[in-house]
Amino acid sequence: MINEGASAPSFTLPGLRDGAQTEYSLDETTADDRAALLVFYPFDFSPVCTNELCAISDAEWFQLTPALEVWAISGDSVYAHRAFAEEYDLNFPLLSDSSGSVAESYDVCYDGWENHERVPQRAVFLIDSEQTVRYSWATEDALEKPDFFPVKDALETLGAERDELGPEDVELAVEYNEEPEPLT
Repeated sequence: MINEGASAPSFTLPGLRDGAQTEYSLDETTADDRAALLVFYPFDFSPVCTNELCAISDAEWFQLTPALEVWAISGDSVYAHRAFAEEYDLNFPLLSDSSGSVAESYDVCYDGWENHERVPQRAVFLIDSEQTVRYSWATEDALEKPDFFPVKDALETLGAERDELGPEDVELAVEYNEEPEPLT
């Protein structure tokens, strides 16, 4: 896993936001003086991943610092991402790392898992506008969910450094529900 303080590997991946496909570039995002929260996860529609991404979608990320992009990355195709995002009304881009190369560059790639090769491990990275890793977490246990309170602390530090901290009363509560309900 890439550790805090390291330079984040650059990448460009196809992804979906609001049903539209486009390319997402870490270099372009950080060049625009924005930070990125990268959330790697194994599969769309799996129960733990669905629970995690719905909880992230419900959190108040952008009220903590407006210059933040939240990207979820898996090996699923953009077509699977479209169905998944529509089914659960996810409000951030889902990026397709179909070759596993980005997960591998962040050292969070299973060689094989559940009869699939090159699957991303569950991992979270906060990348600042200098493309430095400000927070990193990963697990080899695909059922373990990340604790987002350390991410909130790192975001607050980043926001304070940039003099753009959101309202003090914002509570970033990533609450995991047992089974998120699909919209249909």
